[in-house]
Amino acid sequence: MTNAGGRMDNTMPILLIPGLGGSPRIYAPVIPALWQFGPVTVANHIRDDSMGAIARRILAEAPPRFALAGHSMGGYIAFEIMRQAPDRVAKLALLNTQARPDTPEAIERRRGMIKRIEAGGFSAGIDALYPGFVHPSRRDDAALKKVVREMGDDIGPEAFIRQLTAIMSRADSRPTLSVISCPTLVLTSDQDNTVSNSLSPEMAGGIPGAKLVTIPDCGHLSQIEQPEAVAAALVEWLRI
Repeated sequence: MTNAGGRMDNTMPILLIPGLGGSPRIYAPVIPALWQFGPVTVANHIRDDSMGAIARRILAEAPPRFALAGHSMGGYIAFEIMRQAPDRVAKLALLNTQARPDTPEAIERRRGMIKRIEAGGFSAGIDALYPGFVHPSRRDDAALKKVVREMGDDIGPEAFIRQLTAIMSRADSRPTLSVISCPTLVLTSDQDNTVSNSLSPEMAGGIPGAKLVTIPDCGHLSQIEQPEAVAAALVEWLRI
């Protein structure tokens, strides 16, 4: 809603949660498009090692009511926020994430990653993850690779281990999808090799009235791979 002077009324604070190894840099390309709708905050999700504790701390620092977007691990945290304080979330966006818990195989991979990080292999581990994070056509994209490395530096090895620990023990969010009643966007990419886009229709189908959007020519890091398309989807969500 815009008044005669061009100012938008009824603005809504917007809270963005990055994913595993992600920092505010992941949202940087889309924040200008969101900022017109209200103040934008990027949550700090690196201080605790359980989803419950991460969500409680974010809620303690968040505005009373807000639009919430979570990318990848940020989506897992968003589901936990919805369980703890659903009335505080006016709108929900789930980006490149899933409602399912870790499989035993995924838990073993994460445990192996923790061991490598504890042995001093954090930077090498981030580099090893990069090819699976992006669309195949972007695997040699120096600018994208630089952002991923810088986000790793923002997080650091100790916080990355806390994040892995929280992810491994997260709850199955599928049983609570049906009670989500706010306007919801489920966004995925056509070639997400980290969180399969086959899991996105499951979320969208389980949440009443949810909208499913698939970003073309894109991998897991949708906000920095295809920022214009992601920003457009988020703007449409905020206008609901």
